[in-house]
Amino acid sequence: MPPINADELSWATADADDAAWRRKRLGAAAGGADLGCSLYELPPGERSWPYHYHAANEEALYVLAGEGTLRLDGEAYPLRPGEYAAFTADESGAHRVVNDGDEVLRYLVVSTMREPDVTVYPDSEKFGVYVGAPPGGDAERSLSGYYRIGDDVGYWDGEESG
Repeated sequence: MPPINADELSWATADADDAAWRRKRLGAAAGGADLGCSLYELPPGERSWPYHYHAANEEALYVLAGEGTLRLDGEAYPLRPGEYAAFTADESGAHRVVNDGDEVLRYLVVSTMREPDVTVYPDSEKFGVYVGAPPGGDAERSLSGYYRIGDDVGYWDGEESG
């Protein structure tokens, strides 16, 4: 597939209770299958995806413009242009980006695109399951959903006898 130009792609927007951003899915537009890449713009005072980590997918962030804060593995780190951070596929890779600066925070996020994957949200004690397409993937999923960590059932609960 030929190269793509980010300026020719449309922005997708997200606006949730405590998060708002714009995103261009560069990896998908360029035909990437095993490696994803998204360009993000985070307005001043906004936050990205809820604090989370993946069980199967590693991610990395590279700051292009603006300033903010990265919450990584429970610690806060300042972000400015040129900063790079890797998020391992385990609890130590838990992260969230906050724009506490005065200008738009513009950054790239690169990720592996493995499935199945489980994403854990420590602050809300939830997890997400993705089978058939990884988080950020376009393919139809055969199984996906979000669940409370404490809502565990026994292996044999609900089984019919016979």
